[in-house]
Amino acid sequence: MRLNKMIKIKDRRKKRVGRGIGSGLGKTAGRGTKGQKARGTMPVGFSGAGLPTYKRLPLRRGLGNRALSTKPGIIHLSKLNVFKANTVVDLEQLLKLNLISKRDTKKGIKVLADEGLTVSLTVKLPVSKKAKEKIESQGGKVEYA
Repeated sequence: MRLNKMIKIKDRRKKRVGRGIGSGLGKTAGRGTKGQKARGTMPVGFSGAGLPTYKRLPLRRGLGNRALSTKPGIIHLSKLNVFKANTVVDLEQLLKLNLISKRDTKKGIKVLADEGLTVSLTVKLPVSKKAKEKIESQGGKVEYA
């Protein structure tokens, strides 16, 4: 038997406020005594006589949803040393070895140069100029259309 599989036999009723002193929420209905909050509704961003918090913050024009950025993810050449010689490197191969995430495949991947490529590979991804030189100097090829 699991707790999350058990049948629900008890449910909570909603609070009925202002229904007499015996209910525990009569008279002031749980709002305390006096004051602005005890009387009616208040705007969500209300902060007394001061300037509201959202107006105090600087205007953030142009800083939209970062998840939708169109810049490709990057991977450095030294990370590609995990492949055996003469292997074809593409998005599927990088995903298999967890070198990139699924989110990166949607935006794309670009290979950037750094020191450390020791294997000759066939790369089927966009690469920078220096990365292309280094891949070809190791005897590899870049086949990106």
